[in-house]
Amino acid sequence: MESVSYQRFPKIKIREMKDDYLKFELRETDASVANALRRVMIAEVPTIAIDLVEIEVNSSVLNDEFIAHRLGLIPLTSERAMEMRFSRDCDACDGDGQCEYCSVEFHLRAKCVTDQTLDVTSKDLYSSDHAVIPVDFSDPSDPNEPSDNTETQRGVIIVKLRRGQELRLRAFMYEPEIHINEDLMETLTLEEKLSWIESSPTRVVVVDPEAYTYDDEVIKKAEAMGKRGLIDIRAKEDSFIFTVESTGAVKASQLFLNAIEILKQKLDAVRLSDDTVEADDQFGELGVHMRGG
Repeated sequence: MESVSYQRFPKIKIREMKDDYLKFELRETDASVANALRRVMIAEVPTIAIDLVEIEVNSSVLNDEFIAHRLGLIPLTSERAMEMRFSRDCDACDGDGQCEYCSVEFHLRAKCVTDQTLDVTSKDLYSSDHAVIPVDFSDPSDPNEPSDNTETQRGVIIVKLRRGQELRLRAFMYEPEIHINEDLMETLTLEEKLSWIESSPTRVVVVDPEAYTYDDEVIKKAEAMGKRGLIDIRAKEDSFIFTVESTGAVKASQLFLNAIEILKQKLDAVRLSDDTVEADDQFGELGVHMRGG
């Protein structure tokens, strides 16, 4: 009996890429792999966030818990996150979360001494690690970016202080497949062909099928012309389009690469586990393939 190969070689096609946005197509694989990648990107790629807040002085109108919650929502640059340890697993500080391997400390000191309202923002947070800082949403390369002292350059507002009010704290971060009926297409006149193509808002049914976004206008037009079945639009079962948006803590491209690395680690854990070895008799060739045999 010939051995059956379950191995597939997925391919990636990048459609658009920016620091905080990535659109790509995952080809020649099945829904289980695409869904696993999606779930890892959503829930398992580590990022850094403020987890513990010690309020020293707070005479603002917001209570301590509200400020702590706002601090936890501020995105922090997280390039180091993959190499850091969870505080509960750190053997350098016995899980106290007070060492460079598992935590970063932030300080904030702000006091309003004038009659003008003082905005305390994420840019007032000073980090003990220059690689872990609040995300800067301003774009210096953009010629349309406003000048100094604008909303985008002040950072995320934490609280507003009036004269005499003060805040001091420490914080720790612990795709479609298109089939055109060529026989029916030959029955159309040039005018009918142009009229049918113009019915598609995206105008890409023939020119660029991969860029086509499903709409039923071309189907309705074909039916109105008495050419039912002229075009058949179905989803490609082995192609998936991903749109990834990042908060800025990690570049979207890096988030994708980190997700791939985590998924590989999970597959290695399954491949090498004792349970997988014991299942070989049950699953035969598939079990051996999972272990790299």
